[in-house]
Amino acid sequence: MRRLRSSTVVLGGMGVLAATITSCGSEPDKRCVDPVTRDKLPSYECDSGSGSSGTARGQYYYGGSVSDGKVSGGSFDKSAVERGGFGCSGSGGG
Repeated sequence: MRRLRSSTVVLGGMGVLAATITSCGSEPDKRCVDPVTRDKLPSYECDSGSGSSGTARGQYYYGGSVSDGKVSGGSFDKSAVERGGFGCSGSGGG
């Protein structure tokens, strides 16, 4: 049998630890969306000051997916979107 070098084992263990920490604490996907039509918009449309009235046209939509330019499966409420991953409880809190 071939023995692994201790540096290889340590680096592999650090990689697993890093993946666990980042996947559990990561933010859900955030997209700029028209709240009425649910059309995906460029991110600058969600920044205040854009648009003709001086207010943002879009709102950020968290999670979900985009199909044919429309979002679904997520929420405009960031706390309502569950963040999961390796080693997470799945409660969405944090």
